[in-house]
Amino acid sequence: MSEGPILLVEDNPDDVMFTLRAFEKNHIQNDIVVATDGEQALNHLFPEDGRAALRPALILLDIKLPKVDGLEVLRRIRGADRTAALPVVVLTTSSEERDIVESYRLGANSYVRKPVIFSDFLKAANLLGMYWLLVNEPAPTRPGG
Repeated sequence: MSEGPILLVEDNPDDVMFTLRAFEKNHIQNDIVVATDGEQALNHLFPEDGRAALRPALILLDIKLPKVDGLEVLRRIRGADRTAALPVVVLTTSSEERDIVESYRLGANSYVRKPVIFSDFLKAANLLGMYWLLVNEPAPTRPGG
């Protein structure tokens, strides 16, 4: 089981609440760190103030974000050796083909459209948690990485 935190990058407070409730109802025990825009997400992953960088077990990334959009966040994650292998699931309301294609081109591990009905959201959160935190074997962390 992946025991690190989950980085939830989401600007919609209702979707943050739904995600937190869905993970709680599905007994996902990982700490959840919320970033409400792309800039905050990058600051967690690449701090410039001397703090230790967050090493999440999973990143749930919306792509329609203020300040720095999710595709740029994904580009930066994949562009740095220390974060390149982190599992990133794009979790968004966008069903635009160009967003799907660009997400995968930039290295997203998965693209999931957010269900609008809470019971469906619960099921999706359960599947995401089960697969990415219990079934998936994460890339090993390099010494010093």
